[in-house]
Amino acid sequence: MITLGEYLIKLLEHYEVDRVFGIPGVHTIELYRGLANSSITHYTPRHEQGAGFMADGYARISGKPGVCFVITGPGLTNISTAMAQAYADSIPMLVISGVNKTKHLGHGNGNLHELPNQSAFAEQVSSFSYSVSHPDDLPQVMARAFSVFSSARPRPVHIEIPIDLMSAPADHLMPIPPLSFPQAPVPDKNSINQIIKLCLAAKSPLLIIGGGVKGENKSAQELAEVLDCPVVMTVNARGLIPDSHPLAIPASPSLEATRALIKNSDLVLAIGTELGPTDFDMYENQSFTIPNTLIRVDIDPLQLHRNAQPTMGIIGDADLTMKQLVISLQENEQSNVNRNGADRALTTKQTAFNELSLPMQEQVKFIETIKSALPGVIIVGDSTQPVYAGNLYYSPDTRKGWINSATGFGTLGYALPASIGAQLAATKQPVVCLTGDGGIQFTLAELGTALDANANVIILVWNNDGYQEIKNFMLENDITPEGVTPSSPDFTAIARAYGLYAEHLASKEELPTALKRAHSENRPALIQIEENLFTPVV
Repeated sequence: MITLGEYLIKLLEHYEVDRVFGIPGVHTIELYRGLANSSITHYTPRHEQGAGFMADGYARISGKPGVCFVITGPGLTNISTAMAQAYADSIPMLVISGVNKTKHLGHGNGNLHELPNQSAFAEQVSSFSYSVSHPDDLPQVMARAFSVFSSARPRPVHIEIPIDLMSAPADHLMPIPPLSFPQAPVPDKNSINQIIKLCLAAKSPLLIIGGGVKGENKSAQELAEVLDCPVVMTVNARGLIPDSHPLAIPASPSLEATRALIKNSDLVLAIGTELGPTDFDMYENQSFTIPNTLIRVDIDPLQLHRNAQPTMGIIGDADLTMKQLVISLQENEQSNVNRNGADRALTTKQTAFNELSLPMQEQVKFIETIKSALPGVIIVGDSTQPVYAGNLYYSPDTRKGWINSATGFGTLGYALPASIGAQLAATKQPVVCLTGDGGIQFTLAELGTALDANANVIILVWNNDGYQEIKNFMLENDITPEGVTPSSPDFTAIARAYGLYAEHLASKEELPTALKRAHSENRPALIQIEENLFTPVV
């Protein structure tokens, strides 16, 4: 007999899932019955939040959904923070949890791990949450989940299976039928023609691309080139156009220089971006506007009228839509016009960098040093000083080379577990975790998971003795700082206790050598960095 738990594993294999993140418990052991003999590798974090962040990092780099197994009740509540971050950033994540036995549901008798209406709780941080009530439900709901991941706005999906159903017979569900996925939406020909007409009439167009652009087919770069227009990349789109490209702008639209470019552009194409406040209005001065023609393209129709009203709103997959636009523009002789794209981009880049404070300029140079020392590096960031600076002005030298949790939901503790997931997806690239002494303590125990998973991440701990950003904010608002200086341990000693390579950076000039030394260790490594090493002398 094949149980429903064993069938789930076979079904995941059928969907080409090769990694699962989770912590087994008495309420999920039946999900593990067929796991050991499958092609799926299981990774055990130290906390379910870590499982979710690992799945997030893995999904962002691999393009495949991150899959998690969690127990009923506290397992799901623990992972909910990671689900919320993935929900905000449109990251595909499949969370499969247990739930109490069918006969116990809804009674509130205080059974182990009982959570009132667990599915309703999960709905707040997922595209949808589904409670399996019969074995026949599972293949159908799994097809729904992967349809969301492949052809809609990708977000977490939660599926809960009652404990008693996990061991129910599932022979009748075999063999698994061939997979079929719905096609992602593409605008109709009339809509494409309307966009083309506006593009051809524009003298100073601008392209803004967001996290909805995947970048596999280089359509964004080709569209920018055929229009000869600068490209502003949001935080979740950095690296989709190479940093060396003359049209690429690594500067945030929260900076006045980038906002001036937007205001002086007679046409703005915003593709795959929600134009969200944490990216476009970091300083919360409410001065971001797009005064001229705005075309928005998004796979989610609900996004088309949020944050900025478009002249024209189009529902469509970002990459497929841009591909159609490129084809149509290349067929039109009028498209080959000099619109001074490179000059406009260069002016914006230079002005934007000069706009940064001296400490932020030093922090950007710090990140650039990491990139120079480790070509092709993927930097996974937390909410910490250099990451804020990088979000304002940094471009990686590789696609998906800059990911962090400092925008959108903005959770702390993301970087370490997410970097482990990223390294598992990009085994041949260096991966750096950039975190602060405050943020890393949210998920510090995942140092052990990095070792267990053979994820050779380099963890840079930016130590400024507490929550410096919050302390500065308090001082700026005439509030006596309180609660912002939690004590920090000796991170290098803890790292060594877990079996990692560790060192304390001696000087600013030593950073490139220390990074290369850590990378050569072929095991997880931690480098503690005191902020004052990179503080400019005024």
